[in-house]
Amino acid sequence: MTQPQPTTTPKFEDPKFGFSEYAERLNGRAAMIGFVLTLIIEYVSGQGLLSWLGLG
Repeated sequence: MTQPQPTTTPKFEDPKFGFSEYAERLNGRAAMIGFVLTLIIEYVSGQGLLSWLGLG
């Protein structure tokens, strides 16, 4: 006896947490903005990031 195969593919909702395409894209953009802001702070202040934070 063989069982009938489904004829439609179930539609799943996009995950709200974890690794999803949207979350990864948003994280990448935030990282790029943070990196550029760090470079701007270093250029304007004339100090490295660790010196600016008082750690170096």
